Amino acid sequence: MTLSYDLYWSFRSPYSYLVTPRLATLERDHDVTCKVRPVYPLAVRTPEFFEQQDPLWVRYFMVDIFREAAFRQMPFRWPRPDPVQRSPEEGYRMQQPWIHRLTHLGVAAAERGRGLPFLKEVSHTIWSGETDGWHEGDHLARAAARAGLDLAELDDAVAADPDRYVAIVEENQVAQRAAGHWGVPMMVFNGEAFFGQDRVDQLKWRMEQQGLGRR
Repeated sequence: MTLSYDLYWSFRSPYSYLVTPRLATLERDHDVTCKVRPVYPLAVRTPEFFEQQDPLWVRYFMVDIFREAAFRQMPFRWPRPDPVQRSPEEGYRMQQPWIHRLTHLGVAAAERGRGLPFLKEVSHTIWSGETDGWHEGDHLARAAARAGLDLAELDDAVAADPDRYVAIVEENQVAQRAAGHWGVPMMVFNGEAFFGQDRVDQLKWRMEQQGLGRR
């Protein structure tokens, strides 16, 4: 019996980047499928979240993401440019074309059954530090190709019906909160939420209780 779970995931989340290879390995080695459900990052959904944080939160966050990347032996650097733009006047309350495009492309990839490979390849391009200007040239096209997809075809699909992709993301965000949390990465299996990149072992453990088998 093939098991499945929902993955709520953001292209602006370093922890989403850091968890994806382990989820890809889980799907490669075990009889389980991941239903990718991209969401907009908190900076877009609720920009006031970052305006209200204690300065210690930011300091610890920056220490922890670099430490986690080193622990996982994954290349890491804050993206250049940041997928979410910020201005001194508006903060995050401004037009966000990059993160909207990425999120909608993620939806399109998921609809073609290549959601997890797309997340893995694109997030590596954005977060690994190996690519400056990830939004320019053919960087995203090559990442999509590695995931078995055609970036131009994905872009055309989104452009043909942009409101539908916005609606799907918004539905994902409603479902995410209904499942018990608002953060990413968040995996939901049989109605149980596993929030955070450090919950993969618990997710697998719970699946094993429900008969998870190896491929």
